[in-house]
Amino acid sequence: MSLLFEPLTLRQLTLPNRIVVSPMCQYSARDGLANDWHLVHLGSRAVGGAGLVIVEATAVVAEGRISAQDLGLWNDEQIEPLRRITSFIESQGSLAGIQLAHAGRKASVWQPWLGRPGSVPPEEGGWVPVGPSAIPFDPRHRVPEVLDEAGIREVVRAFVQAAERALAAGFKVVEVHAAHGYLLHQFLSPLSNQRRDQYGGSFDNRIRLLLEVTEAVRAVWPETLPLFVRLSATDWVEEGWNPEETVALTRRLKALGVDLIDVSSGGTAAAAEIPVGPGYQTRFAEQIRREAGIATGAVGMITEAAQAEHILRTAQADLILLARELLRDPYWPLHAADFLGDKAVPWPAQYVRAAHRDTPFRESGELD
Repeated sequence: MSLLFEPLTLRQLTLPNRIVVSPMCQYSARDGLANDWHLVHLGSRAVGGAGLVIVEATAVVAEGRISAQDLGLWNDEQIEPLRRITSFIESQGSLAGIQLAHAGRKASVWQPWLGRPGSVPPEEGGWVPVGPSAIPFDPRHRVPEVLDEAGIREVVRAFVQAAERALAAGFKVVEVHAAHGYLLHQFLSPLSNQRRDQYGGSFDNRIRLLLEVTEAVRAVWPETLPLFVRLSATDWVEEGWNPEETVALTRRLKALGVDLIDVSSGGTAAAAEIPVGPGYQTRFAEQIRREAGIATGAVGMITEAAQAEHILRTAQADLILLARELLRDPYWPLHAADFLGDKAVPWPAQYVRAAHRDTPFRESGELD
């Protein structure tokens, strides 16, 4: 068996393989409610053989949405549409996870395909975002309102309540989103956090909010189920958040009961020069895994089965998260298993007749 299709056990949950659908925003919800698009989008990746399917960044409060079309878990009405999705994912032999998020100063933007960068104005449905400091992401974004300590306590409470709803919706993995320049990452980075209170300044102060959220979520998330945190390992700016701080933070997160770090990068500095290329973030996953002694997931420009297998065999990560490649090919896991000669991932019974291109035409009136 290839490592890519070897099960992985985290706490009392066993993932059937190491392929994970990375959370990818679809900007297709209304009032935070999942709909048929989300069912088909996520369900087809489960049919395609991914071991874990993670739902997109799901807002813990309405004002924490990236766009007005984001999914949410800020009220109980949003549970049942997601339960429909988790049920289907599990019926296909996969497991369902969800990423809980707050966009902070990067909230209230347009759907990306509209080609309108920056904040949505109030007269067109936008709202005032919040952040650790009154620093906009870039000149096209609104200046955020500064969260006071009462607002910070509300953020922690919102993550907890969203985690409880995620459990009610049938999810087996929760991931706290602290990357890509969103609220929790904004508190981590000195580029966006210039506070002078207990949540700003020193390293210990800047990581305080994420630690509080993590501890509070872990307290309500079952001990038998794993908790992930997604981190940007670096801001790709010299004076910004860096890999050494990420390792130090990860050690603290591990002590609080985090089971895996989903390792990404960037998102806080609009002008950062990021050297994007095949596997450009895997070295950070390897460093965190080695120096913090915790399982990691690698993500970013991973497109080939041999590449994914190599990352696992060289102990750079424990899971492979695929994003755009799974948008291009929902059945990438099935094709990867075929390439690696691994029979551990069976094709869905409905699709078996197409599993191999050389399958002959067998029955009159039917196309194989």
